[in-house]
Amino acid sequence: MSTIGILYPGHSAEDDYPWVEGLLREAGYAVRLPVVHTSVGEDAHRVDALLDLGGSARLADGADRLSATSPCDAVVWACTSGSFVFGWEGAHQQVAGLAARTGLPTTSTSLAFVRAARRLGLTRVAVAASYPHDVATAFVTFLGRAGIEVTALGSHDIVTAAEVGTLGRAEVVALAGGVDRDGAEAVLVPDTAMHTLPWLEELEAELGTVVLTANQVSLHDGLALLGEVPAVPGLGSLFARHHPTRPDGATR
Repeated sequence: MSTIGILYPGHSAEDDYPWVEGLLREAGYAVRLPVVHTSVGEDAHRVDALLDLGGSARLADGADRLSATSPCDAVVWACTSGSFVFGWEGAHQQVAGLAARTGLPTTSTSLAFVRAARRLGLTRVAVAASYPHDVATAFVTFLGRAGIEVTALGSHDIVTAAEVGTLGRAEVVALAGGVDRDGAEAVLVPDTAMHTLPWLEELEAELGTVVLTANQVSLHDGLALLGEVPAVPGLGSLFARHHPTRPDGATR
């Protein structure tokens, strides 16, 4: 059985991961997704707080605890804002530092969004973000650096991850559906603090388009680090068909 270690900041929607373990098992794909919580200074969707959240010392401590408690085959830094705030090059350096620390293939949620879009051939997307506008626009800039055009941006000024984690199905659908989808090939919903995995099929049905969410793309790219990603019913268009192993350097 393969094991993908999930480095997850604080406590919000980490229960998406044990839930999806069961779904993968039912689909005949056995994988462990142990979660190690990285430390949080101030729970705030503010650039300075997010730079601290994704800082090398916090991630190194989390990586060391993960290595000590659960031998893994790959690692995911399951945080969108705590990776894209470092910019395109900084996000790659962040992952490279983690990989050097653990000796394991590693990805982050921001990079996973880019890879998911590329796997599906998406170049024009709308973004429905829980973040304040300045943080959300940093994600737009990050996607632009990857050659992905953002046709519309919705930001919702939710300051803390803890509050995002309390959003229920109807609130998540409303948040995702509130962004202008005209001209977009998909809607991206960043923030691993938001529960989304059990509702992916409903989200796509309600919005009438492909929906990519933070915990969904994190899981997909973590699996891609290990080999071919299986088709899994219930996890949206991204998991609708098998995807081959991600080629080295695909994000650059």
